[in-house]
Parts: sequence; C-alpha cells; structure tokens
Amino acid sequence: MKTNHKFNKYRNCNPYMIALCLVAILGLNSCTKNFEKYNTDQTGIADKDLKIPTLFIPIEQQIFQNYQVAQNLNADAYAGYSTPPQTFGRTLYNMNYVFVDAWNQHAFNEIYTKILGPIKNKLAPPPLSVKTALPDFWAIALILEVEAIDRVTDKFGPAPYSKVGSSLISIPYDSQQSIYQQMFLKLDTATTSLRAFIAANPGATPFAKSDVVYGGDYTKWLKLANSLRLRLAMHIVKVDAVTAQQQGQIALSAPGGLLSAVTDNAAIAGSGQNDYFVITESYTDNSMSASIQSYMVGYNDPRISKYFSPANTDPKFTFPGAAYKGKYIGIRIGSDIPAKPAYSGYSVYNFNDTFTAAAPELFMTAAEVWFLKAEAALRNWTGAGDAQTNYETGISTSMTQYGVAAGAAAFIADGTSTPTAYTDPQNAANNSPALSNITIKWDPAANNEVKLERIITQKWLAMFPEGQEAWTEFRRTGYPKLFPVVNNNSNGTIDTKIQVRRLPYPLSEYTGNAPGVQGGVQLLGGPDNGGTRLWWDVNKPNF
Repeated sequence: MKTNHKFNKYRNCNPYMIALCLVAILGLNSCTKNFEKYNTDQTGIADKDLKIPTLFIPIEQQIFQNYQVAQNLNADAYAGYSTPPQTFGRTLYNMNYVFVDAWNQHAFNEIYTKILGPIKNKLAPPPLSVKTALPDFWAIALILEVEAIDRVTDKFGPAPYSKVGSSLISIPYDSQQSIYQQMFLKLDTATTSLRAFIAANPGATPFAKSDVVYGGDYTKWLKLANSLRLRLAMHIVKVDAVTAQQQGQIALSAPGGLLSAVTDNAAIAGSGQNDYFVITESYTDNSMSASIQSYMVGYNDPRISKYFSPANTDPKFTFPGAAYKGKYIGIRIGSDIPAKPAYSGYSVYNFNDTFTAAAPELFMTAAEVWFLKAEAALRNWTGAGDAQTNYETGISTSMTQYGVAAGAAAFIADGTSTPTAYTDPQNAANNSPALSNITIKWDPAANNEVKLERIITQKWLAMFPEGQEAWTEFRRTGYPKLFPVVNNNSNGTIDTKIQVRRLPYPLSEYTGNAPGVQGGVQLLGGPDNGGTRLWWDVNKPNF
C-alpha cells in the first residue's frame, strides 16, 4: 500500500479517534446532518461555471470511490472473492469480524457527498435545472442515484434518503422497504423519459460528452435501467414475493429490453487508475480468496487465468513455496496472517491482462442478467423464458466476456466436476473440506433448491470481481457455500456459520446525526452490528 493513499494514513489508528478527528477537521462534512452545506459546494465549481460534463463524469466515476476501504476490505471479502495478504498492522479488523469504522465509513458517507449531493444540489436546481430542462439527462442521474443508494442500503440497511437535505439538524432514516419502493419509482421516471427521447430523437446522443459508461448511448442506458429493476426485484423475492414478481415482470417485458450481450455491459471508464490494478499491483494488498479458488480450480474453469495470476508469479515473493508455483492458491478469510510479505506470494488478481490500469470497472453485466432470468424462470415469472437456456447463456456470455468462449461448451456439459477442498500450504489450521458438491451441468430432474444453488454459483463466478452484488446474493440465497471465517472475534454478535450480514453504521452518524441513526436502528429491528439481518435477508428456506 502506497503511503500517499488515505487508507495508509489511518491504518494503525484507533478508529474511534479517527472518527472524532475527522469530525473536527472536516467540520462533519461526511455526516448527512450537514448535507446541504457540504454538498452544495462539493464539486468546488461556482454556479456560473457549471457545465454538465464537469458533473456527470465525476458522478459516474464516484461509484467506486475509495474502492479499497469502501468495498474491497468488506464486500469483496465477504463475497468470497478476495482476502488481503496482510492485516494492516491490526490484530482485529474486518477479516475477523471486528469492524474498522475508518474503512467502512467510506461505503456510506461518500455516496452522499460524491453522488447524491451533486445530483440533488447541482443538477436539479438552477442554473442547470437538468431535472426540468433535460429530462433525458435527468433520467441518467436517476439511474446513477439508484445504483448508488442501493449500495448503501444493501450494506447497511435503513438509510437517509427521502429527507436528505431537508434539515441542518437531523436527517431521518428511511426503512429499507421504503428505499426499495423509491428506487422502483425512480426507475419508472427514468425509463419513461428515455423511451420518450429515443422515440422522438432516434440515434441522437446529446449525452455523449458527459458519459464514461456508454458514451451517451441511451438505448444501453435503458437496458441498464430495466436490468437494475430486475436485479432489485430479485433481491426482495423472499420478503415480498408479490412485489418482486410484479417488478420483475415489468423488467422482463419492458420496451428497450435487458442487457443481453457483452457489448451491453455497464462499466466505468476514463479514470486511468483501475482500482483492482492499484490495490493489487501498486499496494500488493489484494489476493484470491480460498472460496473462489475452491470452485474455479474444482471446475477447471477456463476463466481462472483471466481472473487471477498463479502463486509465486512475482519473483520477489517465495511464498507459499516452490511446490505451489504456477498453481492457484487463495487465502481463507479470518486466517492468522503473519506480517507482510508472508502471504504475498499467493494468487492475486490478474493485473497484467485483465485488471490493467486502464481497464474499465464493471458494475453490471449481461451475464448477470441471464442468471437473473434463469432464476425468474425457475419462479415462473412471465416473460422469463426457459431456466436452462438462460443458465447456459449466462455461462457462455461470461466466457465470451473474458475471451474464453471456446471452452464454454465443455464447461457447460461437465456433470462431474465439483469444488475442491482448501489446503493452506503454510498453516493447516486454515484448511477446510469442500462445502458443496454442486456440479455445472444443468439437471432438469433436480429440485428447485438444487437448481437455485447451481444458478447462483455460476452467477457468482460470472459477476466477479463485483463483490457488492455478489455479497448481496450470498446473503439472499445462501449460495455459493463459502468457507466461514477462521477466527471470529465478534464476541458472539455474528454467527460463524451464518456469516456477516451487514456493516454497522459509521461513528460519524452517531456524532453528527444521532436522532437519525437511532431511528435507523429501530427500523433495522435489531442491534447495530454485523449479525443483524437486513429487511430482504429473510431466514427461511431459500426457494
């Protein structure tokens, strides 16, 4: 980790002191209490100098703001994708279920300061008045807003949303159910506006200079909005099956269609500093998780060399030993890890070929949508098509995405390969037998629960490296079956078998928005810790 990164600055500090210092230094600029004051001028651009591209492009790029601490050291790890090869000077940290507020707060605060604030206070009012003057541009803003607030609510639960900016004293929290209802309504407005513009102006791309996702192609933004609706609908299927099916079927039959081909993938480009590259190549802080090793090695998955580099690829690292050079070796979450570089030679994200410095960062893919359709078909939603066809198309689309389409047919037809056990070459205490015997080949005779595990397991493999959504799907379904944490230091607040369910609210909310966060905890329905389930995370049979 480079010393000029924010994370390195705080990594050895007490997180409680960090929060208090940040409040004093920044004047509570990360608290929703001061939303109006600190977000009105968040861009640093005077109203007279406001221009659409100066706002939209940064908003798009802020989806992955402060990626290492906002996502990689929580959701990516809890999704079974990555494990850092060091503890950052701590004995208690996210990997063994003691939450570091100085890291996790970024996943909450910066959605408000970097995305929702500019949308509300720069794009909507004069002099830009995008909301009223440019409904097509406003549609994109709403889609980005939905993507952003979903990241907050699916990590934390209830959150400030409908009343943000309404008070300088306290911002109340909305229930997660209410946030989902609002997201569906935002997508209603966005898709209606985009369809109207496309119909009236076929082929026009006025948004082109403001867009590093689709280059101003509204037809793809419309597909993304429809696909986000399907994703959100599936999130709530266990807690509100009626609304889930209603919203899902709207998405499945929506004009404009869904993401269906690799060229439809939603990815943020243009920063020149791919986050996976930075935290893997520059910081050497991002390694393969033992969980994804178990599945990809067991399945002989042709994408493994695209996702990861084998152990001991870098000659300066000799771990985990010469016998493992060229093999794919991950690290199990919660392991006792000696000081760096003891685990630095394990497999890392492939930053040479796939996650290069200039590579765009994906936040939704066509492959994911095919798996959503497969589950929708399993649930008999109108318009979903055939579950097996969707499942197999999801696999082949992902293989095409990573340039290994030639291996798709054999992979899909494999009815014998299963996940492998995990062996840590340096510490047998971290070993584990395989937790699943699920195979790849579709079995029409299997019951729906087995079919669901098969769908979600392959969906999880295809969604890599986007751990935000992968962690949500794991909590929602229980699949894939991930290795539990080796050392659980949560003092009983998190069940090792069930695994972590959410992130606690930032300390800055308790110091700057105490009435709001206290109301949020009441809406949560349980203590503000990592063991409390979210609204859609219903503890009942999965299917």
